[in-house]
Amino acid sequence: MRYPDGGGLTAAERTRRERVRFTAAEMFAQGASEPEVARQFRVSRMSANRWHRAFTEGGVEALASKGPGGARCKLDEAQLRALEQELEAGPAAHGWDEDQCWTLARITELIEAKFGVGYTLGGMDALLHRIGWSVQVPARRTAERDEEKIAAWRDEQWPVIKGRRRTLGLGCASRTRQARA
Repeated sequence: MRYPDGGGLTAAERTRRERVRFTAAEMFAQGASEPEVARQFRVSRMSANRWHRAFTEGGVEALASKGPGGARCKLDEAQLRALEQELEAGPAAHGWDEDQCWTLARITELIEAKFGVGYTLGGMDALLHRIGWSVQVPARRTAERDEEKIAAWRDEQWPVIKGRRRTLGLGCASRTRQARA
């Protein structure tokens, strides 16, 4: 699924499939049967039957693409761009100082306040995927973290604690069958 495109098929893929249906309509107009069309385009007989029914009831126009599927977004393009800017500003910029985590509930509350549009948590998750954001587990690090001391400890202390790797002796991973000397 292509979330930034709204999910489902890309515009190019929808156009390609539409051309296949139009070509199938030409074959139906020339008297081809549904099984022949299904074999020709490597689709199920049910799809060929659906195309044939749509063609006989509404002509070639009935086989035209109806655009991307799914529900329409409640926010327009300008609002989506504004939402991204608000999200990039961080939760603290909107009054959530206790931690630096965006949650679905917080983003839903933000959208309700800024744009007057309500979303369910599931709808909010889909919206975030649509604009290219994903749910992530935050890297919880203290504000007092000293990267230099950590790097020094990793270089000096960790090798001593870890010790050297022993490769000379026989070994066995089994608890029940010990290595023979």
